[in-house]
Parts: sequence; structure tokens; C-alpha cells
Amino acid sequence: MSRLKLGIPKGSLQEATLELFAHAGWRITLGARNYVPTIDDPEIECLMVRAQEMARYVETGALDAGITGHDWVVETGASVEELSELIYAKQRLARVRWVLAVPEDSAIQEAAGLEGKVIATEVVRITQDYLARHGVKARVEFSWGATEVKVPQLADAIVEVTETGASLRANRLRIVDTVLESATVFIMNRAAAADAWKREKAENLILMLQGAIAAASKVGLLLNVHRDDLAAVLGVLPALKNPTISPLSDPEWVAINTIVEEAVVRQILPKLKAAKAQGIVEYPLNKIVL
Repeated sequence: MSRLKLGIPKGSLQEATLELFAHAGWRITLGARNYVPTIDDPEIECLMVRAQEMARYVETGALDAGITGHDWVVETGASVEELSELIYAKQRLARVRWVLAVPEDSAIQEAAGLEGKVIATEVVRITQDYLARHGVKARVEFSWGATEVKVPQLADAIVEVTETGASLRANRLRIVDTVLESATVFIMNRAAAADAWKREKAENLILMLQGAIAAASKVGLLLNVHRDDLAAVLGVLPALKNPTISPLSDPEWVAINTIVEEAVVRQILPKLKAAKAQGIVEYPLNKIVL
């Protein structure tokens, strides 16, 4: 039997990835050592690998495919094929940024102010490329975590990843510039990507994962409305495209089925009731395949 050797990111993306796979239809169970999980698909073989190392193992063929950040593909310089973005991160469905940050009271206001300074970061190559683009010479030092606490005593600035900027603000740091914007990506070994079966398996997996991501912040709404009140109800409803309207056994009434952002339900449900909608049901979604 053919199998797709798939790397699952261990670390900050781990829980979000396992949850995403569950919504997409695959159950991944971690073993005692948390490195060789089982998956309920005989055509997939999983291995837990740190996101920072994923691209190297995919490049060499130790893995056929893997999920990692675009930033780590750039940082390692690995020659892999990025099949798709998967827009989710540790805390929310979003891209992340590697930013240049300095203490709030630092005189540095732009890249030029880094000349001759010390920068601490986990992404040395990305930072060096950024400095080269701006014609700046500075010393870039590799940082083993907790980078925020290294300024100003151990470094003049840092390049750190952020989703919301909250940790930087908590450490009294100010963002000067965005060095690189990144997203989680599904990558594939180039030889494996040329294999018809493995590529189809990977693309089908991506389709389901993207469907789960698309559904993560949305819910379905089902409601009944008298035809005389249909225009008023439709005026309240946002929709993915157009709501589905179906006749009921009583020809004077119709059922409306639509998809909305979960965050807006609390705002529009009272308005739907006021517009004379009845039998309003909110239901969860696992996947939306566009």
C-alpha cells in the first residue's frame, strides 16, 4: 500500500494542528513519547517534527510532506514545494509577523538606526537578509527563546514573531518594522510532489483542511419566514453568497438556510426575530468547501 509520510508540527502549532485535523475528518492520537502518532487513515504515516526543522526533512525526502511556517522554509533555505497556505496559527486564524522591536525608549526609529547594533533573534538568515536589503551592518545573534527579555541588557533590538503584539507590549517593546509576514503552509518534497498518487493524496488532504479552516469562525442558520416578511428578513441576513430559500408544506411559508460569521449571530438574531422570522436554529459547521 502506498503511504504519504506526513510531518505534524510539534510545539506551538501542535494543538491547533491536531484540532484542525479532527475537524477535517482525521483523528490523530499521540503515542507515549509524542513523536510517532497514529492516524485513522492507513494511507498516511505521521511523525511529530518541530516546525523549525520540518522543511529540511521534507527537502531530503525523509518526509513526503509536512506542515510548517513559510518563515521556516525561508530561514532554512530548503528547496520544497509549497502546495498551499493554511491560514491558522497558535492563537487564532491569522498570519503572523516577524517584527523588528526595540525598547519603548530606544532612539531607533527605522532600519538605518541598527547600524553597528546587536540584534537577537531565532531567525538569523531572515534578519540578515532584511539588513542587507536596507544596506545596514549589524551583529545578528541567535537567541534560544525568551528573546523579548534580552533587550536592552544583551541586545539593542530583537526580531521576534508575533500574532497580536501583546507579548511585546507586555515587555515594553515597540515595533519598528515588519521583517517578514508568514503563514502556516503545507509543503511537499519535490520528488513526492511529482508522484501522482502522493500529490493527489496531499491535495485531497489540503482540501479538507482548508474546508475546516473556512468553517472555523462560521455557523449555519436555519429559520422559517412568511413570504410577506421575506424581504425584511433577507435584509438582515449576511450570507456566504446567497441564502438558500426552500418552500415549506404551507405555500405561504419558506425556510431559509445560510452561513454567517459566528461573531455576528448575537447581533442579527434579535433583528431576525423582530423581522418576524420563526423557528431560528443555529448549528455548528465542520467544513466549508468552496
